Amino acid sequence: MPLTGPQARAARALVELSREDVAGRAGMSVEALRAFEVDRVDPGFDALVRLRAALEAGGAVFMDENEFGRGVRLKFPRRDVGSIRRLENEGGLPAEDDV
Repeated sequence: MPLTGPQARAARALVELSREDVAGRAGMSVEALRAFEVDRVDPGFDALVRLRAALEAGGAVFMDENEFGRGVRLKFPRRDVGSIRRLENEGGLPAEDDV
């Protein structure tokens, strides 16, 4: 799946890494990353592979294009998923609340 500049910018925001951090992890210059995110300048296949790997290592998950378009989201560690499921089941059904 190709990586777009807007996806990379959104992923970087989601994983809360600076442009400098991501560029360093991807082995590219900050200017090359900025140009890709903003101007959609293609930094080349190898740079895109490294960029995607750096963002995925930070917790980004890229979603293939479907009827809603391409996307990116945060990956939850298994530990967090278990905690979320446990917390969602606490307190019974919403209709049972007196609030």
